[in-house]
Amino acid sequence: MNVMSILFLLYIAFSETGDEVLMQNANFNGEALRFCKNVLSGWLQFADPETDLFPRNLKGDTFWNAKDCSADNYPFLTLTAYFTDRYVFETRMKNILKNEQKLCNRIDRLPDDWDIIKRTFREPFPKLADLIFGSAEYIKDGLLPLTEYLGPTEWSERMIGLMDDIWKNTKIETEVGLLPDISHEVAGDLLQGLCRIYWLTGNEKYKQWAFQLGDYFFLYHLPTDSEYFQLDDHGCEIFGGLSEVYLLSAYQAEEKKYQWKEPMHRMIQKILKVGRNPQGLFYEAINPKNEKVLRETLTDNWGYNYNAIATVGMLDNEKAYLDEIQKTLDMLWDSRDYPWENDGADGLADSLEGCLNLINRFPSENAERWADYTAQRLLKKQRPSGIVEGWHGDGNTARTMLMYALWKSQGCYVEPWNADISIGTKRIEHNKLLIVVNSVWNWTGKLLFDIPRHKEFFHFPIDYPRLNQFPEWFTIEKDKKYLIQIEGKDAFEISGEELRKGISLTLSNNSSVYITITIL
Repeated sequence: MNVMSILFLLYIAFSETGDEVLMQNANFNGEALRFCKNVLSGWLQFADPETDLFPRNLKGDTFWNAKDCSADNYPFLTLTAYFTDRYVFETRMKNILKNEQKLCNRIDRLPDDWDIIKRTFREPFPKLADLIFGSAEYIKDGLLPLTEYLGPTEWSERMIGLMDDIWKNTKIETEVGLLPDISHEVAGDLLQGLCRIYWLTGNEKYKQWAFQLGDYFFLYHLPTDSEYFQLDDHGCEIFGGLSEVYLLSAYQAEEKKYQWKEPMHRMIQKILKVGRNPQGLFYEAINPKNEKVLRETLTDNWGYNYNAIATVGMLDNEKAYLDEIQKTLDMLWDSRDYPWENDGADGLADSLEGCLNLINRFPSENAERWADYTAQRLLKKQRPSGIVEGWHGDGNTARTMLMYALWKSQGCYVEPWNADISIGTKRIEHNKLLIVVNSVWNWTGKLLFDIPRHKEFFHFPIDYPRLNQFPEWFTIEKDKKYLIQIEGKDAFEISGEELRKGISLTLSNNSSVYITITIL
């Protein structure tokens, strides 16, 4: 065990009970949000003064593109602004959305790469396959998570428009008719987007398109019937996408679920058998047909793969699948120093994101310790400028640290935010939340809470595990009653609808306020 591990364990042991847990979580919350705000400020330094678009990376690529800038960096700088700087959110981040459509749309609403220096497209002629790829990435990695948190907005309108125009331009002949793409990455992106857009809108065409892709893979081209299956990024998307369309069929077309059930479970069982190391973490690539490991490096997308397994396990009551996930989480501490993606920030971020999404459903003390430890590894990657590594993956680090901050606050946040305010929480059983809000300076504002977004925004039948969601922790439901106890004041009862407006607070400098919320 290295020195960092020993010191970290001592710190956790010292902070196990009472106010120490709240204060520790508040410290982690504050650290994570400051990290995100600094990423935002760092990248906005490099934004084009006229359009607010910023380059793909800071080392030479002077263009904005859909599959990287729009998908991985911009959306999470936007969410960071939502929590830490509402003025920037309402102005510059919305201006970027307006300008990327004005400047980058090339075939219908499908965007192409736009050179910020030359003020024109990078290529003289568009390539449809590239435009579909970039648009699918923009939908799945960028616009879906924005919609998962913010609900119906101009970003969800952009997402729906992209999906419509991808399918308007289908060209590939297959056993199930024309499809826009059949690669594991793009088809997986489209499946995830189609399923969620269907739940969001109720429009039957998105369900039918999703079922068409589902038939193509389940009935004709099951990924695990091949000699190459990538469990890493650029391949694992199809696994998650097929789990989502399988869930969709369970609620919308039982005969199709019956038709797909055997290949779905055959795929999971083959991946569990061939694709993992003894600690339950996934390899980057396998030959499922011959049951061989092709790349023994572990993928930082291990949690994404378990999302798919968990979704099917929960849906079909497959306890063995769920037990495998729990075992992996319980052993995770043993892999705390693994160099995900050569110890890069993006690898740490993706691995931590997957863990947070799983422990939301599968509590594990070892996995929670691992998450805290990994977050500290990631925090150390940031430069004084706020830039992490100077490429579009910096947005992914902001995404994950936002998730981490919201875990420590159980979804609570404040308006207005500043860098010297923090929130720590501790859950007591299922119906009670302890909260501390700390401020270095005099502060007046509101403490706000999360809502059951999966139900109210997307109309999902269940909150199933899925890629690029922001997990829900302590959510306020409109039709429930809550008892609020603010330190030094009389307790009072309030409706969920009123509580959603927030609790007004005033703190003096270097002070804290303790609040207990009980679901009645």
